[in-house]
Amino acid sequence: MESHPLSGKTALITGVSRRAGIGFAIARRLIDAGASVFVQHHAAHDGEQPWGADDLDAVRAELRGGLRPGARFGDAHAELADPAAPAALVSAAAELTGGLDILVCNHANSGGDGSIFDMTPERLDAHWQVNTRSTLLLTRHFAERYAPLGDGAGPARPGERAETGGPLDEHRTGRVVWLTSGQQDGPMRGEVAYATGKAALAGITATVAAELLERGVILNTVNPGPVNTGYLDPETTDRDLTEVTELIARTPFGRFGAPDDPARLIAWLVSDDGRWIVGQVLKSDGGFDLWR
Repeated sequence: MESHPLSGKTALITGVSRRAGIGFAIARRLIDAGASVFVQHHAAHDGEQPWGADDLDAVRAELRGGLRPGARFGDAHAELADPAAPAALVSAAAELTGGLDILVCNHANSGGDGSIFDMTPERLDAHWQVNTRSTLLLTRHFAERYAPLGDGAGPARPGERAETGGPLDEHRTGRVVWLTSGQQDGPMRGEVAYATGKAALAGITATVAAELLERGVILNTVNPGPVNTGYLDPETTDRDLTEVTELIARTPFGRFGAPDDPARLIAWLVSDDGRWIVGQVLKSDGGFDLWR
């Protein structure tokens, strides 16, 4: 059991469309730890990017192939810009085993961005709907399923705390992990819409974590730093890599992050060993920010 610390747990992981992606690495880590895993994908988005889409059948096959005895795998296409998608996705994931213990919001809308001078309502809304709104709604529906609200529960007033039934059993807590970006570490020129949506997640982490903890759910946010999922390869990048490549070469590790780097942290956070970390925005960048 100790070698499979997530045995008996079920996780929903969003943004698992490519074997080169962070979502895939997270799913593989959680599967290796014994979890049943349900993944969301939206390959059409990747097909519009310079790095392109992957073979979803190959994604499914590789993840299924790592399942531990008794664990299950499921997947669904979902366009998370659709306001109805988060509730439907949580319901579909819960049907895999009858419940959900872990939610990892890894999905992101990339591309179609620009500087402050390029901003339009449509461009801002496109990033907000996917990167921020859907994450908050996924979290709501997950938490309500994990710890149903009592009858007659209404909107909370500012500063209001939920009634609790005494100390939590810290070994029986739901887990939520959001992924943000490096917008708080320095400028992200030409990515105003993306940085805005991700900054909102980092900024609201403490508030949402406090409300979730009262219901037995632990939330943390991870900034994975510059992880090469294809967008940092010269042949498939969407940006000028000169400055960042020179900077990476001067860092002690001398490389970009790999998808498995943040995946290791996330797998630990959702395990019992990570239960004392609550409401934090954690950076997993190999010291990159120290050399910016």
